[in-house]
Amino acid sequence: MIDVFGIRDFTFPKGFLWGSATAAHQIEGDNIHSSSWHNEQERAKREKESGKKDPYFEVSGMACDHYNRYPEDIQLLSDLGHRAFRLGVEWARIEPEEGHFEEKEADHYVRELSLLKEKGIRTFVTLVHFSVPQWFAERGAWKQLANFRYFERYLKYILPRISPYVDFWNVFNEFNLGLSQEAIINKFNQVIFHARGYHLIRQYSRNPVSSAHALVQYCGKRQNDRFDRAMQEYKDVVDHEFFFHAIRTGELVVPGHDDIIDREIKDTCDYWSINLYTREIVDARKADLSGGRYPFTRTRMLPMDFYLEEFYPECMYHNLTRLADRPVYITENGCCCMDDRFRIVYLVEYLCALSEAICAGVDVRGYLYWSLLDNYEWGSYVPRFGLVDVDRSGDLRRTPKPSAYLYKEIIENNGYRREMLDKYLKEMPRVL
Repeated sequence: MIDVFGIRDFTFPKGFLWGSATAAHQIEGDNIHSSSWHNEQERAKREKESGKKDPYFEVSGMACDHYNRYPEDIQLLSDLGHRAFRLGVEWARIEPEEGHFEEKEADHYVRELSLLKEKGIRTFVTLVHFSVPQWFAERGAWKQLANFRYFERYLKYILPRISPYVDFWNVFNEFNLGLSQEAIINKFNQVIFHARGYHLIRQYSRNPVSSAHALVQYCGKRQNDRFDRAMQEYKDVVDHEFFFHAIRTGELVVPGHDDIIDREIKDTCDYWSINLYTREIVDARKADLSGGRYPFTRTRMLPMDFYLEEFYPECMYHNLTRLADRPVYITENGCCCMDDRFRIVYLVEYLCALSEAICAGVDVRGYLYWSLLDNYEWGSYVPRFGLVDVDRSGDLRRTPKPSAYLYKEIIENNGYRREMLDKYLKEMPRVL
């Protein structure tokens, strides 16, 4: 972490799009027909039976009750100056049983999207953000290419209903990570599903389509060590380059699979949808290649161990400069902390790095902070990313944090000025 008070003013291009991002399962609550809900219940049952309780684990339950409170949350977006919002539509709500579609659930998303449009907020809609119907998971989900018929049936149902209200599409969210055999099979198939989804969307909408890509900068623990550097490159190819290469060329190359050339894949991202947080240290001398955090850069901001315990704004610059061939939207970037002052520092540092990437020639057109609300973080409510606090001890009351108001000023000014910081931060925060 550098001295944030020394960062100079910076601005963004005219028309730059500012907003925030969420995922349906993490904020809506009671997503009872989904694979994520099922997995949470199974984990809770195992912990109870074994007597070994993770003190930070919780089931999602009501989450933020966004499903019922979306008008309040959309008003918050408007009040805080957000001009774009990323949200998901939950397949598990819309098709809770195989072949049975709930019209009232589709209508729910139409009402939410319609209200966003009424408020002048542009919409980024994710069709699958990890969770799927439990019945689809039991059929093997993305492991079987034959399962596309179920996904296609769902898309043909929901796309004509919501397409008038969608400005940007994400077919999938972050399917690109993982080295296991199951992960390799899934990512190979999901590139094909992504491309087929793209062409289905094109039947109903001319607006830009992508899939949100988790772009992690891999860094060999010992940069003078050939083994670490080789594994750094290997992880980058398996997790990142396979997707960028497939979209650019139509050739799908994933180690562990014979390659295919499919022209239907080529150019099925109209923009790069990038979820970007930090780097990952790669250690070739570990079976799982995990190098952990350097003790001299680890920034402990939570009472629990968490994988984002480092400020590394350089990743904005290093990662984005490889994506200069088409427009880029940052569809996730955010800080997970108990002390909101870290979030203030994070916003200034990372947005400064983002402005530098733009100066280097990357066509970045928008930024969505993750997340609007303190939401369910796939197993726990302890990690807090939100610009807005959600009171979990009471009635889930929403309270914007100081970082939300700094971000509002950045949006209003389409950039950052040094005097903004003085209103919200008096000194650098201390780690836990």
